[in-house]
Amino acid sequence: MATKKKATFAGLQRSTPDFNPDYSDVVKDLRRIGILAGIFLLVLIGLTFILR
Repeated sequence: MATKKKATFAGLQRSTPDFNPDYSDVVKDLRRIGILAGIFLLVLIGLTFILR
């Protein structure tokens, strides 16, 4: 009867690099979009008072 050995892959384990994405550009873009949206909203509210 043949015995089955478990294959050990201790030498083949990959070390996972630290996942550290940089979202600083995304935060800047979102901040710019928020500021522009706020300005446009204020312009629209201002126009409602002028055009009435």
